[in-house]
Amino acid sequence: MQFPRIQGADCCGEIVATGEGVDLSRSGERVLVRTMQGVSDDDDYRCITMGSEMDGGFAQYVVVRASEAFAVQSDMTDAELASFPCAYSTAENMVDRAGVKAGETVLITGASGGVGSAAVQLVKRRGARVIAVCSKDKIPQLLELGADQAVDRKRSLMAALESSSVDVVIDLVAGEQWRELPDLLRYGGRYAVAGAIGGPIVEMDVRTLYLKDLTFLGCTYQPRHVFENLIRYIEAGELKPLVSKTYPLRDIRQAQQDFMAKQFTGKLVLINR
Repeated sequence: MQFPRIQGADCCGEIVATGEGVDLSRSGERVLVRTMQGVSDDDDYRCITMGSEMDGGFAQYVVVRASEAFAVQSDMTDAELASFPCAYSTAENMVDRAGVKAGETVLITGASGGVGSAAVQLVKRRGARVIAVCSKDKIPQLLELGADQAVDRKRSLMAALESSSVDVVIDLVAGEQWRELPDLLRYGGRYAVAGAIGGPIVEMDVRTLYLKDLTFLGCTYQPRHVFENLIRYIEAGELKPLVSKTYPLRDIRQAQQDFMAKQFTGKLVLINR
């Protein structure tokens, strides 16, 4: 990472100019930009993130490789489409890596956040049952979004649910409650993680891991088909955008403060007009 750096992992916009070697017909194309981008043609788990290792979308214009700008056909607004790339690709990658199947039960931690609420929709899309873990005041919103059951994050999961009752855990929190997650998984269950907002250091009885034949999946790198899946779902009208509030670009400071307050469900979107 080098500074100064323009942040912004999500980007929806229109191609206004093309570089050398890019088909001129792409000018005017409405696109979503892939957040987690590969750095080579080899599937070697190396990647860069828009707004981190390269300048991102908190700007009037942004330059990206043509291969990372995906044409999208949708009746949604730019703000609605901009709510998808980072959160939904992260969630789809976890759901895809964990191999979620119809009829399974999936526990999602941090379910009211951007990635968590995306995971609720993506798991339901595959025909699986969702148990959402969130703050008590967010439970009605998660049930309305499609969760089959919601548990207050302050409550013991083992007290609320049965041991070995979950096929897959989609974890974005870690923290103190983490030690209950392996016990909740069924024999042969899968655990996928892409965040640790509750605290990165956890304690585990390793015997649970091997005696229950569990599979643990760390999810950062995203193969190209994950974003292609996302574009396909959007164009088919299978996903619901969750835009909590929009702001003009000049109000980015207020948007960041509101983001840190965590008093919303879904995404906050900056609009450049």
